[in-house]
Amino acid sequence: MKNLRINDLHVAVGDKEILKGITLEINRGEIHAIMGPNGSGKSVFSNTIMGDPRYKITRGDILLDGESILPLKVDERARRGIFLAFQYPQEVPGVSLSTLLWTSINARNTSRMDAAEFQKRLKKEMKRLKMDEGLTQRSVNEGFSGGEKKKSETLQLSLLSPEVVILDEPDSGLDVDAMKIVATAVKNYTITHPDSCLIVITHYQRILRYIKPRFVHVLVGGRIVKSGGYHLAREVESKGYEQFAGEGNACA
Repeated sequence: MKNLRINDLHVAVGDKEILKGITLEINRGEIHAIMGPNGSGKSVFSNTIMGDPRYKITRGDILLDGESILPLKVDERARRGIFLAFQYPQEVPGVSLSTLLWTSINARNTSRMDAAEFQKRLKKEMKRLKMDEGLTQRSVNEGFSGGEKKKSETLQLSLLSPEVVILDEPDSGLDVDAMKIVATAVKNYTITHPDSCLIVITHYQRILRYIKPRFVHVLVGGRIVKSGGYHLAREVESKGYEQFAGEGNACA
């Protein structure tokens, strides 16, 4: 079965080691959650998989379908089907959301999507997410609320149909209603794309109640200190991260 495998991953920023030997295997069709306190290395982990050049891999490998993706740049990884929804989505002045989506879809596909089909799919997904269609004509994330930014990321997920999905704190900045909409859309995506693999990175259990990951990993001090089923997310929610004190060293 095709999969994403992280082997003994060590990552540094400057002279400081942030990730200290992470090994994970995410098979197609699986949902994994990575939970951890602030500063545990969660966002460094997600951005490293995406190929962010700010982070230096000092040891280990990242394999997609058995092939190392370390030589690949960010855009090349995206074309291979890796998608990252950022914790803090960036504004892209001068580029409309519609243009970004249209360009990204056609960059991934060998055959160009018909404009009418694109508009049909776009309107359908925006209606599902309860998004104002006027947002597609505005610059990406410029002046968007926190909820609109997260919905915009989820819209990109729905239309691009990636095979490896990484959601970095998808519930950040969302009220309860918006969180339910985003979580439901993500859950539906896993149902309609059963061969995809999904990694949800979060502090809290609340969004996991809707997505229901099969595997949960606790990341503390750049190390995975415990792994288990969904019950582990409930344990973290009830007891907090203090129970793992001493099992990892705090990192920025």
